[in-house]
Amino acid sequence: MTHKTFWDDPYRCELATQVATVDGARVTLQATIFYAESGGQESDSGSIAGLPVLQAEKLGRDIVYTLAAGHGLQAGDAVTVRIDWPRRYRLMRLHFAAELVLETISQTLAGVEKIGAHIGEHKARIDFALPQPISAQLPALQARIDALIAANLPITSAFADAANERRYWEIAGYGRVPCGGTHLQRTAEVGRIALKRKNVGKGKERVEITLRDDESSPE
Repeated sequence: MTHKTFWDDPYRCELATQVATVDGARVTLQATIFYAESGGQESDSGSIAGLPVLQAEKLGRDIVYTLAAGHGLQAGDAVTVRIDWPRRYRLMRLHFAAELVLETISQTLAGVEKIGAHIGEHKARIDFALPQPISAQLPALQARIDALIAANLPITSAFADAANERRYWEIAGYGRVPCGGTHLQRTAEVGRIALKRKNVGKGKERVEITLRDDESSPE
């Protein structure tokens, strides 16, 4: 089982570890900071032993990385994992912005059902099954989310069930939500966001989320 160091410290961008297994171009590591796409959040970009990772995918409790053929790595080799930190940090900010949108809508609109999500480096989206357009609710939703961000509240991220790798994030007084992504430490790190409604079919509503600034990461 790959130890997921990105849960211990999602701000870490370099890790010394060892290769656990090799199967042709596919390798696993004893520990990793390199997130594989899950829950709609895109994979990190980066390298293992200086070799670009072509694909990262979850396989049970392991994460399998595909490298170029002829990479030369063997089980037991010491390697350094590096990730593209600016990309990771934008993904973290957009991911948590999407989490705030989802939780706020869930608390505000009774019976709403999430039917899809995607978090990329430059835009996130949440799709809902809703019979009516969400446009009228967006200003109030934006105001509540902006207030949460401005309050710079601490975000707790931890295991609900370590044996089964089930995690959650929590803002005291606001909500506790199951999620295994990489999370910020405080709400203000999200920065200024913009919400936009998009109709994607009958009974389906999409809220698109973008960052309105390009704040640098914390020291």
